[in-house]
Amino acid sequence: MSNPIFDRTDQLLAEIKSASISTLEELEAFRIKYLGSKNVIKPLFAEMRNVPNEDKKEFGQRMNALKVAAEEMFNSHKQSFDQAASKASFDQLDLTAPPASRNKGSRHPVSLVMNRIIHIFEKIGFAVEEEREIEDDWHNFTAMNTPEDHPARDMQDTFYLKNSVTNLLRTHTSSVQARVMTKTKPPIRIIAPGRVYRNETISARSHCQFHQVEGLYVDKNVSFADMKQTLLYFAREMYGADTRIRLRPSYFPFTEPSAEMDVYWGLESEADYRITKGTGWLEILGCGMVDPNVLKNCGIDPEEYTGFAFGMGIERQAMLQYKIEDIRLLFENDVRFLRQFNSAY
Repeated sequence: MSNPIFDRTDQLLAEIKSASISTLEELEAFRIKYLGSKNVIKPLFAEMRNVPNEDKKEFGQRMNALKVAAEEMFNSHKQSFDQAASKASFDQLDLTAPPASRNKGSRHPVSLVMNRIIHIFEKIGFAVEEEREIEDDWHNFTAMNTPEDHPARDMQDTFYLKNSVTNLLRTHTSSVQARVMTKTKPPIRIIAPGRVYRNETISARSHCQFHQVEGLYVDKNVSFADMKQTLLYFAREMYGADTRIRLRPSYFPFTEPSAEMDVYWGLESEADYRITKGTGWLEILGCGMVDPNVLKNCGIDPEEYTGFAFGMGIERQAMLQYKIEDIRLLFENDVRFLRQFNSAY
């Protein structure tokens, strides 16, 4: 004697296997009918309580077969439709068409200026040296002839690592010079570009992080005149062949004598008057002859070797080159600001 519930499962299985599906609409209708949240198979599960105990196992197997058959039918047709759509899309592809335009990225103005400075000094034999940003007290201060009672060592000026009085974020890339001099014998001719940190209030003109490029040349018979000629070459490559420079006496712990270098910016506009404070001259970098104590600290005989060093802030150079009036713009990563440099060198 036939069982009406089993007959119903046989009927649904036959319907599933004989379903005619030729369009995506028919496939969706099939999914809703047999696999949807209100499919026709689901009500049969409620009939399990009416099935005799000896037939429950077979009924369960039949219900599982229905579900598997519906899923296989749906997946098989869906795969066929996906392959057909992919082939049609490929057939319509015009291989001779030009590529779609994409938004071009751009180098950051700080990177542009830094790369230009590096290129200028590489042309006269300076090698690029880079080192760690987390430094120790000795390389950052002591080796650079900065005594323990110097104000720069105060935590109000320097970022020290938590629970440490010897490890800090470097305050200048002079620490790179110290590391190179302690492991390299003269002649030494390097530039050290990189990010530095100082505990300063952030404003339109200053920031707690910025970039420097420092230079060092140590050899026999290196003179102040060699330094001046090197920096004059740099200024004329950077600002133009007619650029004039001047050196003013200054003080740095790691150089003696020390100087500030200015370039003649001019007084042709109101902005020139504001930038140069009405003098026409603009301070660009600090420089000087390497202090003999620095050479001695790094294991170089100051009786045999001399050298000069210089350093400049990259953000200041970038602000001058591109007429940027607020240093904070260089750190905010505003895409609207950065897009202005798409065509920069």
